[in-house]
Amino acid sequence: MGAAPGEPVPIRPLWLSHHHEDQTDRCALVAGRRVCRRCLWFWPAVAIWCAAALAGARWSESADPVLLVLLPVPVVAEWWLEHLGAVRYSPVRQVVLSLLAAPAVGVGLARYLESPGDRLFWSVVAAYAVVCAAPVVIRWRRRIP
Repeated sequence: MGAAPGEPVPIRPLWLSHHHEDQTDRCALVAGRRVCRRCLWFWPAVAIWCAAALAGARWSESADPVLLVLLPVPVVAEWWLEHLGAVRYSPVRQVVLSLLAAPAVGVGLARYLESPGDRLFWSVVAAYAVVCAAPVVIRWRRRIP
């Protein structure tokens, strides 16, 4: 069960986290369990933006090609810089940049739910998948710690 009053709460294994045990600095403690900090903030924000977009509370659809592409740029730039060792991990920066990308992902997800073959959605997903995989491959090939 839980800790007795006055005793520290025991930290249980990772929960809802895709990080390894040596990456616990990237996790928040929720009810004694480690949860990925980015996911903890990002996915609820995405769900809110998606629900709002599905309900019709969204920016003009004509802005989608620009906003779905540009809003994730800061978090992707951070991803590159961190994976290539140019910046150190920062929990605050990670949360802020993730929340900047959430509206684009939420509206994009709404587009997908309304039309699973949406070309804009899949184009953005494919482009960012390649762009985000690149620094991981570069780091691995250069053996950057």
